[in-house]
This record gives sequence, C-alpha cells and structure tokens, in this order.
Amino acid sequence: MANKDAAFGFRPVRHLSGGLVRRNEYAIAANYNTDIFQGQCVKAVTAGGIEAAAAGNVILGVFGGCFFTDPTTSKPTFSNNYPASTNASDIVAFVYDDPQLVFEVQGDEIGVVADIFSGFDLVGTGGSTITGRSTQELDTSTTGTSGQFKMIGISKDPNNSDVTVNNTNVYVVSNTAEHTHKLTTAI
Repeated sequence: MANKDAAFGFRPVRHLSGGLVRRNEYAIAANYNTDIFQGQCVKAVTAGGIEAAAAGNVILGVFGGCFFTDPTTSKPTFSNNYPASTNASDIVAFVYDDPQLVFEVQGDEIGVVADIFSGFDLVGTGGSTITGRSTQELDTSTTGTSGQFKMIGISKDPNNSDVTVNNTNVYVVSNTAEHTHKLTTAI
C-alpha cells in the first residue's frame, strides 16, 4: 500500500533516555518577516531569539507554537504558527530544544532500512496557516555521514511505514555537530 503524502513537520515522540518531552521559551523579534509553523526547525540567533532554519543551518530545535499580544485586537493569543511580520514586542516561542529528543518526520523520498544511522538535512519551509502545521520533511536524497539529523528507525505508522515507496515516516535525532546546545563555539 502506498504511503500517504501528508508532511507534518517534525513531531516529538519520545526522549532517548526516557525523560520528559519539554519545550523551552525563546523570543521572536517583532516584525520578523518569515512564517514559522508548528513542527518546523528553528535556529538560534544572537540575543536569545529564534528564526526559521533552512537546510545546512545549525538547529536549535523544533517550533511548538507561540504566544503574543495580537497587535490588532490587543488580546493575548496562542498560535500554532508565528504569522510573518507580527508587530508585537512580547512574542514567546515554545521550542523543543533538547538534543536527546526523538522526532517523527516524513521523508520526501524512499526511507530505506539501509539508511538507518545515516545523516540527513531537512527540506521545505512551508506550512498551513489554517492548522499552523509545518510541511517540512527529511531530505532523504542527502543521506551521508553528516547532516542536521540522524535517522534512527522507521516509523510504526501503518499508513507511512512502507520502505519501498516515497514518503516513509522515520524517527530522527539531532546530529550532535548540528545542534546549538552541543556546539563548543558561539552561534
């Protein structure tokens, strides 16, 4: 049976040591001009803030939503996504930033068992402004010894675990050299 092509970004599923899956708070600069969706990878920027990450960036973690005072209604607002260019001075982003977290993500091509423990980069930056979910995927064509993530297994999702076709869901962890908290130098 063919896998569903329904990317959902990076979804935290467990902790490698059995610890809790937690989020930490970071700032997003007022008027930052790029949408960030729930499940999308983010990078650290100076002064303790975050921005959307692209392939090749050092990853801080995965965006889990945000809170801010809506500039048009003046109401406190929780959102699954950060709407680009929001002019608020109190934007708080919730980020799954523990380098020991395991994420489930859809691969953009075939995810084969032979690629387990290989490195991969992310691909895509889009998402849904209706649900707030990211459509980011694992770029399975970038398999190798380096990359932002290391695949550690094939998902047990019965709708997306066929390794003979595209869009296989897989489990990944951050590659140590590609995670902000594991770097020995400043960002």
